[in-house]
Amino acid sequence: MNPTIRASQASGPPGALPATEATRACQHAALRWLPMADQQSFDDARRGFIADLPPGAITRANGAPVWNLAAYGFLADEQPPDTVHPGLWRHARVNMITGLFKVCERVYQVRGIDISNMTIIEGDTGLILIDPLVSTEVARAALALYRQHRPDQAHKPVVAVVYSHSHSDHFGGVRGVIDEADVKAGRVQVIAPKAFMEEAVGENVMAGNAMVRRALFQFGPLLPKGERGQVDAGLGKTTSMGTMSLIAPTRVIEQPVERHVIDGIECVFELTPGAEAPSEMIIHHPGLRVLNMTEISSHNFHNLLPLRGALARDSLAWSRYLDGALQRYGADADVLIAQHHWPVWGGEAIDGFLRRQRDLYKFVHDQTVRLMNHGRLAGEIAEVLQLPPSLQRDWSCHGFYGTVRHNVKAIVQRYIGWYDGNPAHLDALPPAESARKAIEYMGGAEAVLQRAQADFERGEYRWVAQVCAQLAHAGSEGDAQTLAACTLGAQALEQLGYQAESATWRNAYLQAALELRHGVPKLPNAPMASGDIVRAMPIGLFFDYLAMRVDGDRAEGLRLRLNWHFSDTGERALLNLENSALTHRLDVAAADADATVTLARSTLDEIVLQRLSFADALQAGQISVTGSVQALPSLLATLDQFNRMFPVVGPRPPAPPPAFPR
Repeated sequence: MNPTIRASQASGPPGALPATEATRACQHAALRWLPMADQQSFDDARRGFIADLPPGAITRANGAPVWNLAAYGFLADEQPPDTVHPGLWRHARVNMITGLFKVCERVYQVRGIDISNMTIIEGDTGLILIDPLVSTEVARAALALYRQHRPDQAHKPVVAVVYSHSHSDHFGGVRGVIDEADVKAGRVQVIAPKAFMEEAVGENVMAGNAMVRRALFQFGPLLPKGERGQVDAGLGKTTSMGTMSLIAPTRVIEQPVERHVIDGIECVFELTPGAEAPSEMIIHHPGLRVLNMTEISSHNFHNLLPLRGALARDSLAWSRYLDGALQRYGADADVLIAQHHWPVWGGEAIDGFLRRQRDLYKFVHDQTVRLMNHGRLAGEIAEVLQLPPSLQRDWSCHGFYGTVRHNVKAIVQRYIGWYDGNPAHLDALPPAESARKAIEYMGGAEAVLQRAQADFERGEYRWVAQVCAQLAHAGSEGDAQTLAACTLGAQALEQLGYQAESATWRNAYLQAALELRHGVPKLPNAPMASGDIVRAMPIGLFFDYLAMRVDGDRAEGLRLRLNWHFSDTGERALLNLENSALTHRLDVAAADADATVTLARSTLDEIVLQRLSFADALQAGQISVTGSVQALPSLLATLDQFNRMFPVVGPRPPAPPPAFPR
């Protein structure tokens, strides 16, 4: 293959513009150093192919689409367009090799029916499923595809489901492949790593509203698919939009390494906490000579801090886990699989793949920390740090998901935090006020716009995007200069998106351009989690979530003590509100409490899922209060409400005044 850059088809978000000359030059330059002649990824991704995915869309019961790859038909063209980085175009095309695949005897994968893979292992009497995808609808379809093309195994029941880690794309479809009644009856095991339930339930609760909003930029689900729109999500095409579920594990892997035989299949589970997920494990099957690296190695540089937000991950531990797997299992594996992307076959290829993955995380960690200890700032390190040629030549080290630039910043954040040591930045003015001053110093909005337009013509898109963001912060929604800044900023961000090799960066840039042009999308607010996630939430976590919603101003001067009794579970808790802070103690009841609130845990679940309000539950008698009749309403009156679709780019509403002015 000898690709050239071609003009893009005009498919993408409304108002999307063609690539500029500067962007076309960027794409042509990338072709000169990318290893485009290396086609091994395509060969590996096709190996073992059995059957295509079901034709057409997978839908919910009401007909709403859950998954449909037809929109990505434009990726059939081998030649990259000028609006997509040629490396990302290639990667997006490999991710279109989908269907049912045979990995080796007894091991199959369904790929491309969600952002993650479902791995199916044929046991002696039944099936072992590893990671049942995001949604029940696609998980059900994936298992049906396997059964259709393995008729001699179709009668076998699912005897075990393994959750490799605590991210929802690896457990959410579980009710599509097993029935909880079979789990309770002991007919199906559900296996997960240590702390799985705490992390699966808790990761998105405290910052859930902000995370979900930011995830729209990371994955680009609102962007039209096309050469000027969303082409990939790095780990796969995108996430399915169906019904998320969760069934609690019946067996938890507690020790660093545990060996179990599941329906005749030997499984060596090794915990890898703190790398890609706080609760995660890899799996070696010695008898099958299969090493499943789940998600700590994949065919791209992963995220040390995803754009949606999370705790910064430990790149040093990540590298050590990769080296440990190489030492302990590399020589005893003929194929390496993961729960994203395609396998690696053969001992020599596995050895090289794991070595380069290990060294990728270690190199970026060590060089970042070295330069950090020279006093270099995160942004400075990100600007100069490049992978050595030996890693750049490996497609699996490219930043289709995470990138060197933002992973560098995550490493610095993990070690020394947001403050760069310069006291001028210790208590800097907030963005809007700082922007107004900066624009004034620059000679006013009109002068800045003229200079920014000239810089745009020169292809200085990063600076134009920064300046236009300041103009938007400094202006007022609807005024002519702010609209002009948003328009020019959208054009700059769009070109940056076209040039980005990372799918997540591309999606973020293009979503920002879309919102600058058309405003914040009008989407309804939704519960922070699915029913199964909410029902699995420990009472202590619920009260932490409630405390995060207390508005300090509204709570000023209030002192309340409330006993809570959950009639169906027998759980008790004491809530204490004073000093504008809500704290709790579990398994405690106070004789001098202002009131005692009694309700079923199921009623609380309905409230959290926004199917019922506290007020309606009180009126309906589903909540009873003894003691002060004003105690619970007084607490509820302090609670804040969140708008899921808050502004991220463009003019921002005025910041609220300090809760307690000095």
